[in-house]
Amino acid sequence: MPDSDSWVHEATATAEGGHLHTDDGELSTPLASPLAPHCTGLAPEQLLAAAFASCLHHAAVEAATGITDEAHTVQVRAQARLARDSDGLYRADVRASIASVGLNRDQLNDLARYADQLWPFANGSGRSTLTVGPAEPRRR
Repeated sequence: MPDSDSWVHEATATAEGGHLHTDDGELSTPLASPLAPHCTGLAPEQLLAAAFASCLHHAAVEAATGITDEAHTVQVRAQARLARDSDGLYRADVRASIASVGLNRDQLNDLARYADQLWPFANGSGRSTLTVGPAEPRRR
């Protein structure tokens, strides 16, 4: 992992009270809850699919610039599924596909392989971490 001073991009988001927002205000949306079916808004699997599609799209466009002049035609579709294991823990399955106008099958395979290597969530890459801990108490 890079030193904390070398990160290029950073964002913070907060989910509370049935709402999600980024601290910069660019995203603000109500949240659905699997525990409260009456809630409306985006569900966790929708947000997960959108996040993976966004990350992979960025990597795929970068990868496509070395393969085609049509990098602007890159399309990424991500499907995220959530399930509960018998022990009650959530399990996620995310699958993504990459398309681009005018590329043959070999070029698309190269594009997908290169993009998968670029983004930090590649299988077994060890380039992503998730740390969950208690927040500092809020001062009121």
